[in-house]
Amino acid sequence: MSHLLAYAKWLESESIDWWHFPERESERCLVRFRGALIQSRASGECAPSTTSQRMSSVVRYYKWLKNKGLISPDWPMWKDKIIGVKITNSFGLEHTLRVSSTDLAIPNRTIAGAIKLEDGLLPLSAKGMKEVLTLADTEASEELSLMLRIGFFTGLRLGSITDLKVSTLQNATIIPNVGLKTLSVGPGARPPVATKFDVTGSVPIPQELIDTLLNYAISTRRLQRQALAAPEDQDTLFLTRFGNTYSGANSRAVNVEMHRFRNNGVELGVKFLRGFHFHRTRATYATEIMKVALNFMSVSDSIQFVKEACLHKDESTTMKYIKFIENNKTMKEASDAFTHAFMGLMGGDKDV
Repeated sequence: MSHLLAYAKWLESESIDWWHFPERESERCLVRFRGALIQSRASGECAPSTTSQRMSSVVRYYKWLKNKGLISPDWPMWKDKIIGVKITNSFGLEHTLRVSSTDLAIPNRTIAGAIKLEDGLLPLSAKGMKEVLTLADTEASEELSLMLRIGFFTGLRLGSITDLKVSTLQNATIIPNVGLKTLSVGPGARPPVATKFDVTGSVPIPQELIDTLLNYAISTRRLQRQALAAPEDQDTLFLTRFGNTYSGANSRAVNVEMHRFRNNGVELGVKFLRGFHFHRTRATYATEIMKVALNFMSVSDSIQFVKEACLHKDESTTMKYIKFIENNKTMKEASDAFTHAFMGLMGGDKDV
């Protein structure tokens, strides 16, 4: 259902009817949605697998409507085609299955030349992060603004951020002489904080951010929400205006506000918000902390440091950030060399 919901939101944002199938193929709702999905894959907003599944789900929905007689079979929605899928059995024998498909199908294809970080998302630049946070202070709720700061400066996933307790902040351990503390998270922490794969560990956090969050914890705004919360939820840092946590039935609340915030930002001309998803805060944090670590540690020590700071399950995930940074550096050097050569040629043209 999440794929159909995404399609419905896209139709609404583009002011297109779901039955819009004019003669001109490029204007049909499904063709335009396919183009939007491919663009979101290219920008890193959607993983290639998600892009393929989303288009497939929407086409299946229209096929169901067609079979039930709810839409006309004469509408020019897509062209059917038969493709061959090669399968090799346990004996090494290969045979081809004929599978029906449509010309709207999007192959699950990795973007050429791209190094995929966690969930296939790309980090923001330091400038982009600053613009997003500055806008969040005026265009987002106080809760979302603080969540974004936690994401950018600790790398915690949204599921962990929404499960943070006030006690988690109060129990933070000081790292001497560096202006940082560490938060204990995971099922083994006291109090426990949800983490992916139930990894228990300690996450560095700036002292200034801790102070900001503790001030929020005793603010009138949060205390009013706490007064409405169930006894077991009163220590949870972030609560909705009805006193509920942002997990469970309310887990989509943050995504809904993120969608609204992103659209407002794009309208205001903040280009970094185009294709921005909350998880990109984590990719940004991991990339920036890896850059810093590589300046002061060996590669092996940097990998271990970032692995622990980001609670990565294994080093292969952390290694992607090394490769991403190296790739970007190489591309920048190549770009600078090309620009220099190009400007030289342009200058030469003027002299002729």
